[in-house]
Amino acid sequence: MRLPRARKEASDETPPTIQKTEDEWRRELTPAQFEVLRRAGTERAFTGEYWDCHDDGVYRCAACQAPLFSSDTKFESGSGWPSFSEPAVADAVTLHRDDTHFMTRVEVCCRQCGGHLGHVFPDGPTPTGDRFCINSAALTLDRQQTS
Repeated sequence: MRLPRARKEASDETPPTIQKTEDEWRRELTPAQFEVLRRAGTERAFTGEYWDCHDDGVYRCAACQAPLFSSDTKFESGSGWPSFSEPAVADAVTLHRDDTHFMTRVEVCCRQCGGHLGHVFPDGPTPTGDRFCINSAALTLDRQQTS
């Protein structure tokens, strides 16, 4: 399993700085956000708010508002989910081995709150070669802020 360039060796060892109970998250998030961010769910392809969004701005974690991805690194992957070549800041996310659903992937989580964002695959554009495939339900787009 090749890990993306954005990976920091200790990234998956650091606990999230924001920790809440399941009930607190359930009260603060929509049902779709809770399913994706707290239960590692996946929205259906081509259904999320941002899969075909071309607006400028910074994509933030829907749970804690941490800046995660820039519209400058968003690209059309044809996958049906928002895809980015790299995080806005490498330390904004943590990466973890994910062996669920009879396959091995690399899970992407928000460093600040630990929320599940999606997965990263080694089939993205240059220069990184990475495709961060992120659920729209895990994101909010801050159109006021640009990178």
